[in-house]
Amino acid sequence: MTIEEMKKKKTELGLTNKMIAEKSGIPVSTLQKLFSGKTKAPRKLTLDAVRLALDWLSAPQYAQEPAPQYAQEASFQYAAVSKEKLHTVEEYYALPDDVRVELIDGVFYDMAAPSRTHQMILGDLYLQFRECADRRDHTCAVFFAPSDVRLDRDNYTMVQPDLYVVCPESDLRSVCFEGAPDLCVEILSPSTRMKDMILKLHKYHRAGVREYWIVDPKHRTVTVHFFEEDYAPETYSFDDTIPVRISVGECSIDFSRIKEHLDSWGL
Repeated sequence: MTIEEMKKKKTELGLTNKMIAEKSGIPVSTLQKLFSGKTKAPRKLTLDAVRLALDWLSAPQYAQEPAPQYAQEASFQYAAVSKEKLHTVEEYYALPDDVRVELIDGVFYDMAAPSRTHQMILGDLYLQFRECADRRDHTCAVFFAPSDVRLDRDNYTMVQPDLYVVCPESDLRSVCFEGAPDLCVEILSPSTRMKDMILKLHKYHRAGVREYWIVDPKHRTVTVHFFEEDYAPETYSFDDTIPVRISVGECSIDFSRIKEHLDSWGL
């Protein structure tokens, strides 16, 4: 969606900059510059956040939901922060054991305790991915949160994917995993939704993650981003069996099993 198309959609929906700001977390002043044309080269994350907000506001089933908590999570994109003010991996490791955060580009992001639905999905996913790894004679290893990943091998990022897969030639003996896993899975929650859908999507892509799954328990969908070749994201329901692209046709995840398990517990 181009900026002109976004402006047209904004007009058609009768939206104000304030309404879009509440959903996207982008400051009103930034939106004013974007839609007026004063910003000649807007950041990709800004455009993606606005596109997502417009899609959200155009869907009747979403429009009345509380605004996503994106402003704090994306603030590093709009604040003039010097390198000296960025948090580091050393600070990450110095935090108390009971403080759970991620460090992304020098900014700490709080991680709320996961829900029972989240944990049930994660457990079932781990079992199926592990079954797949076992069938492939352990050529890949599967891990789940909390497990540290120093994604960029730098001093400013340490993430904890809900689940990740690493394949041959990976050193698993260090305190954290160094570099980009082959596959990452994030399970959305109200507090992490926009971070996982926008910030981590771009972060994983740039770092070299080959495949990224975004699991949405609320709407029971799974969006798969396979970054190799000329990719386009594909969206599945919890009734589907989803192929694991990095396995080259050898593995798939049957989400109907996960759905049945959730339903049996009324989740």
